[in-house]
Amino acid sequence: MDTNTFMQQAINLALEKMNDYEGGPFGALIVKDGLVIGRGWNRVTSTNDPTAHAEVTAIRDACKNMADFSLAGCDLYVNCEPCPMCLAAAYWAGIKTIYYAATRKDAANIGFADDHIYDEFSRPLSHRAIPMVQLMRDENRPVFAAWNKLEGKINY
Repeated sequence: MDTNTFMQQAINLALEKMNDYEGGPFGALIVKDGLVIGRGWNRVTSTNDPTAHAEVTAIRDACKNMADFSLAGCDLYVNCEPCPMCLAAAYWAGIKTIYYAATRKDAANIGFADDHIYDEFSRPLSHRAIPMVQLMRDENRPVFAAWNKLEGKINY
């Protein structure tokens, strides 16, 4: 199958699950070597989980199916440009390429905050909508030192 076929499947998944009232208008596929290994759709409202975006649920599905936390070499197809959370999840998973249809501006035009969150990240910490307050850095140093010395750890 080609990229357009996978994208059409992501679009169809978004429409189907949205019409089933399972969440917002977003669908995603994880593809490895021409095979779909994970599917996801927006489940935020159906599961009361603000992290249950299409990309995250697709990544979770693919990782479960592959029995691996790494999706290195896999492609992500999603019907809208990923929000910052989903983009970060794709980086953490090792996604090779992200294919998307609509832009974050398109999502903003129908009431989704993706564009606003991207803007927040470019602001200094002191000017963000959610205050960030650092506490007890020195007390945490032993935790990171212990991790650094831990034998048999799995780096990711």
